[in-house]
Amino acid sequence: MIGKLQICLSNKYAVFQSFYLISFCIYQIILNKFMKTKLDIAKNWLPRYTGTQIEDFGDYMLLTNFQNYVEKFAERFNCDINGIGRPMQTATNSQGLSIINFGIGSANAATIMDLLVAREPKGVLFLGKCGGLKRSTEIGHFILPTAAIRGEGTSDDYKPKEVPALPSFKVHKFVSDKIVQHGLEYRTGVVYTTNRRVWEWDEDFKKYLKKLSTIAIDMETATLFVVGLVNEIPRGALLLVSDIPMIPEGVKTEESDKEVTEKFSDLHLKIGIEAMMEIGVKGEHIKHFTY
Repeated sequence: MIGKLQICLSNKYAVFQSFYLISFCIYQIILNKFMKTKLDIAKNWLPRYTGTQIEDFGDYMLLTNFQNYVEKFAERFNCDINGIGRPMQTATNSQGLSIINFGIGSANAATIMDLLVAREPKGVLFLGKCGGLKRSTEIGHFILPTAAIRGEGTSDDYKPKEVPALPSFKVHKFVSDKIVQHGLEYRTGVVYTTNRRVWEWDEDFKKYLKKLSTIAIDMETATLFVVGLVNEIPRGALLLVSDIPMIPEGVKTEESDKEVTEKFSDLHLKIGIEAMMEIGVKGEHIKHFTY
């Protein structure tokens, strides 16, 4: 009788133990479905936003606002364009260089730099357009920003205002070398990044910009630099002056933007491609210092 009772209790304990283990496994499965960290979210969202699997991105990347840059890249390297119908489009060549059209504005700039933590790129270069604010900047000039003023507000969610928006200067060294190799000049200086898209009429704002002594204005550079700093992504920017917005006749129009694109976009993209591919070929490590 005692032996039967012991067997019965033993069986009940085994059933309870099995139930506990099954319940624990189910709990872990359910728990793992939820995205608890920034990395969890980025790994899920990067493919969702781009239509590109994480492992299909290259180690080095070009970021841009322009779909035609992605198309020109894909045509040059005979590679597919992913993400058609998604918020962002991409293409990757066989040498491990990717290009991403992330859209316009600081919010989108922050989004792509956050999502790229899923891939941990070794270097990122932004190919964007800007408005020239000084007489020394003319349409078609290239600008390598030494820093960016954080007038856009988005970067305030990442770092205190006192933290400057800076590029990784080694990225800029490679870009500078390529510009010089093409026999071209470029400008350096501080860029002002704003969230305002329509400000060219605002005389008070233009007076403010003059006080800052900035060389150009755009909508993404400061955000890319600061979020890149936070996410430990080496980053740079090569900006193309597309308009002179401080004077009425210099404000961008559809016709003038089309002319700039036809004259300068191929060279803009070519320099970016050559610079980032050379970094990849040389295998130079771009250090990121954490304080």
